[in-house]
Amino acid sequence: MASPGAAGSIRLDKLLWFLRFARSRSIAQAMVEAGHIRLDGRRITRSSCAVHVGQTLVLPVGERIEVVRLLALPLRRGPAPEAQACYRRLDRGDAAPEPSAIGADGNALHPARTDRPNQ
Repeated sequence: MASPGAAGSIRLDKLLWFLRFARSRSIAQAMVEAGHIRLDGRRITRSSCAVHVGQTLVLPVGERIEVVRLLALPLRRGPAPEAQACYRRLDRGDAAPEPSAIGADGNALHPARTDRPNQ
């Protein structure tokens, strides 16, 4: 069997798994078949869809939407830095991320009130 990069394309579900956007290949297949993935602006529902270098993917990651451009096709599911070297995020921009309403400990954050002294 030839390596994924030799043919110049890779299956979408395998790509999502290799790039660590899905924890397993079956989860990647479910994401694709549910219609959550867009490839160059088209909604994709077949996990066997071929993906090439230079294409743009729009996909949900947690509670946000990621827009990524493929720079290279991964040869394996390697460590995270190796996977991140295969794509570039396009939606980040120079804008600062919006502050979260939930703190690191999982509790809601409330603005400090200056009209009442601490008791």
